[in-house]
Amino acid sequence: MLRCHAGNKLIQDTTMAIRIVRLGTERLHDEGVRIGTVRRPPRGVAKSEYASKNYYDVWLPTLAPTPGLVKLALAAQSPQDWKRFVTKYRREMAATDENTTLDLLSALSHQTDFSVGCYCADESRCHRSVLRKLLTERGANVL
Repeated sequence: MLRCHAGNKLIQDTTMAIRIVRLGTERLHDEGVRIGTVRRPPRGVAKSEYASKNYYDVWLPTLAPTPGLVKLALAAQSPQDWKRFVTKYRREMAATDENTTLDLLSALSHQTDFSVGCYCADESRCHRSVLRKLLTERGANVL
């Protein structure tokens, strides 16, 4: 939060944003609601513990790749393989419901703090990296 003085008034500039996170990791102080953009809930974790174990507060599987695309991403060995996944995932996200959801998240990023995430350890080889770009392209404030 930035503060500056304008005349005799104190103005607070509160920058809201989306954070792209790995689900199951420690939450940041001002992270806000954590949204799980995964196809399946975490294995071996009771539903009542998803939030307390830092997985997610809200499950939004519509922004997860379809099972076939998950297999394609996991099998990607070369940059060309990964590019193929990205192209197909972008195509999935261009569908009406997914596109509208991305627009909504982009708009909300200017009003409140929240995070979206997945389980993958390496964001560069995860749909999170593509979500980051898709949200940024829509004008979202992404950290």
